[in-house]
Amino acid sequence: MTEEKFCEIIGLYRESVFRTAYCYTKNSSDSEDITQDVFLKLYTYTGTFGSDEHIKAWLLRCTVNRCKNLVKSYWYRFSQAIDENTENIPQQDRRDSILPLIMKLKPKLRTVLYMYYFEEYTVKEIAEIIGESRTVVTTRLSRGRKKLKELLIKEGYDEL
Repeated sequence: MTEEKFCEIIGLYRESVFRTAYCYTKNSSDSEDITQDVFLKLYTYTGTFGSDEHIKAWLLRCTVNRCKNLVKSYWYRFSQAIDENTENIPQQDRRDSILPLIMKLKPKLRTVLYMYYFEEYTVKEIAEIIGESRTVVTTRLSRGRKKLKELLIKEGYDEL
C-alpha cells in the first residue's frame, strides 16, 4: 500500500474507527490509542484488499478485537479513568444527539446499534465484523432498541 493511499484511508475511516472504539471503551483516550494501534496494524499489513468497503470492514474488525482485548485486560478492569470528558467525540450530524444515551447501554448492545444506525452496516456485515452469528446480532439489536426506548422515555422523549 502506498503512503498516499494509507493517508487517504486514514482520512476516510479515522472517525468510524474512533467511534467504534468509543462505543466499547467510553473513554476518548483509550479510543484514540486503539485508533492509532489499528492504523499501525494496517500500515504493516502485507495482504491486499478487494475494495474500500473491505478495508473499512477489516479496520472495524480489528478495532472490535482490540477493544475486546483491552476491556478484558487486568489493567483496564482495575483502573479508573482520570477524565470522563466527552467533549472530544467527533460530531457528525443530529443523530449524534442520541449517542450519549446509546453510551449508557452495555458494550455489546451499543456496538451493534452504533454499527447498524451510524455506520449503516447490515446485520450480515455486523455479524462478520464482530464474529457472531446473524441471530446474535439481531437479538442484540432488538434488546438494544428496547433498552434505548426505555432510556428515551426515562429522559422525557415521550413522542415515541
